[in-house]
Amino acid sequence: MGSPRNSPRSSANNSLSDSPTNGSAADDGTARPGAVRRGERIPSSPDRHHSEVTLRVNGRPRTLVVDHRSVLLDVLREQLHLTGAKKGCDHGQCGACTVLVDGRRVNSCLLPAVAQDGCDITTVEGLAAGDDADGDDRNDGDDRVDGGERRADGGERPADGELHPLQRAFIDRDAFQCGYCTPGQLCSAVGAIAEAQSGHPSHVTDPATPSGEPVPLGPDEIRERLSGNLCRCGAYPNIVRAVEDVIR
Repeated sequence: MGSPRNSPRSSANNSLSDSPTNGSAADDGTARPGAVRRGERIPSSPDRHHSEVTLRVNGRPRTLVVDHRSVLLDVLREQLHLTGAKKGCDHGQCGACTVLVDGRRVNSCLLPAVAQDGCDITTVEGLAAGDDADGDDRNDGDDRVDGGERRADGGERPADGELHPLQRAFIDRDAFQCGYCTPGQLCSAVGAIAEAQSGHPSHVTDPATPSGEPVPLGPDEIRERLSGNLCRCGAYPNIVRAVEDVIR
C-alpha cells in the first residue's frame, strides 16, 4: 500500500495548493485583466467586470461603478450605506429587502444593480425626507428635499423631518416588534396602496370590480397584497390595522 504522501488524494491537494487561484498568479502580477483580488477596493472606473450606472435614489441622482454580479440590495447597503432594506432570505421570499423601483415594489436582493441604470429607487430612508435620506452623513444642504416634491410612487414627499403617514401609523398601532422586517413592510405597503389605486387586482379582488378603477382595500385585500412580506414576530394584525388607518 502506498504512503499517504504519494496517494492520489495527496497529489490532488498539492496540485490545488500550487494553482494560480490560490495566490501565485496574483502575487506575481499575472492575474487575469479586470480581476479584483481579495482585499482590493472596488474600481472607481469601469472595466469589463464593472459598469458605471446612475440611480436616482430617494430623489437624488447617484452615479457609481458597480460589479456586474452585484444586486441592488448590496449596492444600496454597501456602496450607498442605506441599510434600511435588510438581507433576510436572499432568495426573494421574505420581503425584508423590499424597495420601490419606478414606483413598483420589488425584492432588491434579486435585481442586478447594473440593470437599474436610470431608475428611480425609493428606500425606507426616502419615505420621510431628512438629512440621511440618501445615506450620506454629510449635512451640506444639498441632500434635503423640500416638502411637496413628488416621490417615485406618485405620493407627496413629506417635509423635512416629517414621517410618512404609514411610518406614523406603524408607530401608533405598534405594528412592529424586532423591526427587522419593518422597512420592507413599509415599502411594500406603499407599493400595494399605489397598485390598488391604479386598479391592479389581487387574487382576492371581486371579479365584478370594474377594470381599471381603484380597488377598495379591506383587510382581506391588505393581507393578500402584503403576503410576500414575512414577519417572524407575528405583528400581522397591527400591520393590517396600520394600513387601514392610512387609506381611510
